[in-house]
Amino acid sequence: MEYRYYITFAIVVIILQGLVYTFSRTQAWLFNFGKTARRVNLVLNYLVINGLILLHFTTQITLFRPLALLLVILWFALLSRLATQLLSWFAKRWIEPQRLNRYLKGGYCILFIALIGTSVYNAYVPNVVHYDIELDKPIAPMKIGVASDLHLGKLVGRRQLDKLATIFEREKVDLILLPGDIMDDNVEAYLAENMQLSLKKLNAPLGVYATLGNHDLFGQQAAIAEQIHQAGIHLLADQAVVLPQKFAIIGRNDDLVANRPTAAELLANLDSTLPILLLDHRPSEIEQHAKLPIDLQVSGHTHRGQIFPANLITALLYPLDYGYQKIGQGHYVVTSGYGFWGIPMRLGSQAEVVIIHLKGRSLTAQ
Repeated sequence: MEYRYYITFAIVVIILQGLVYTFSRTQAWLFNFGKTARRVNLVLNYLVINGLILLHFTTQITLFRPLALLLVILWFALLSRLATQLLSWFAKRWIEPQRLNRYLKGGYCILFIALIGTSVYNAYVPNVVHYDIELDKPIAPMKIGVASDLHLGKLVGRRQLDKLATIFEREKVDLILLPGDIMDDNVEAYLAENMQLSLKKLNAPLGVYATLGNHDLFGQQAAIAEQIHQAGIHLLADQAVVLPQKFAIIGRNDDLVANRPTAAELLANLDSTLPILLLDHRPSEIEQHAKLPIDLQVSGHTHRGQIFPANLITALLYPLDYGYQKIGQGHYVVTSGYGFWGIPMRLGSQAEVVIIHLKGRSLTAQ
C-alpha cells in the first residue's frame, strides 16, 4: 500500500478522535453530566467507536456503512454545537444564562435533526439541472439526459430507477448517457430486488449509452456488464460508435482498468469533423481532452464531495469537479450523481439529473 494511504488513514483517525471528544462534551452539556459521568461517558465513547474501527480493519466483519454513518453523525453534532455556541455569544447579553441554556439545548436538537433530514432529502430527491450547449459543428438539436453514479444496490433501488425513468420521459430526452458507477460494487441487491425491469425503463429514441465507473470494476465487472446489456443499454468499454444522426459517442472504462486506451487513441479512427461526445467517469483528464477534438464530455464520480466540506477537497483534486465549463472548443459537464456512496446522506450537494439542450451549426451551413 502506498504511503499516502497510511497518511490519509492516520489523518482520519486523528480527526475522529477530535470529533469523539467534542461529541462527548456535547453529551455532557445536553444531559447535565457530573464530573464522574463526563469522564465515564468520554472513555466509553472512545472505546466503542475505536473498537468498531478495529473490528472493521482486523476482522472479517464489514462495518463500512455503520462507520461512515457514525462519522457523519459526529460531524453533524459538531456543526450543530458550533452553531449553538455562536448563538450563545450573541444572545448572552440579552438573555438570562439559565434560560439561554435551555433555548440553546432545544435549538441544538432542532438543528441536528434538521441536518440529518436535509441530508437524507438531498440524497433521495434529485434536482433536475439544465445546460444549454452549442457546438461549433453541425448537429441536429437534441436533448441529452445524463445520470451518473446510480450506485444501484441496497439503498438505491427500483423506486429511484422508476423516478429516473419518469424524469427522462417527462423531459422528452432524445439520448441518455450514463457515465459510470451503474452498480454499487456488485449485482447482488440488483438481482435480489428485481431491478431489471426498472432499468429497462430507461430508453430514448437515439438510445441509452453507458460506461463503467470504478465501483463497476471491483471484481464483478462481467456480471455488471451482462446486466447492463440485458437492460438494452449500449455499454461502451473503451469503444466508439458513430450514430446514423452523424455524431460519435466514445465510452471509456474507469482508470482502474490498467493500460486503458487514451482518449486520443480512441479518437484515432474517428472522423474528427463529426461532433464527438465522450463518457469518462472521472473528470481527471479534462485538461488533456481540451487539446483533442472532443466536443462534449460528461463525467461524474466526484459526487460534489457528497458531504460538506469534502466538496472543497474535490475542487482541489479535479480541474472541474462539478457543473459546466467550456474549455477551448470543448464543453465539459460534471454531475454530482443520481445516487450516493456509502450512506444516503448529502450536505452541500444534491442528487441530480442533468438535461443538456444541445445544438450546433446549421446542418446546411457548411
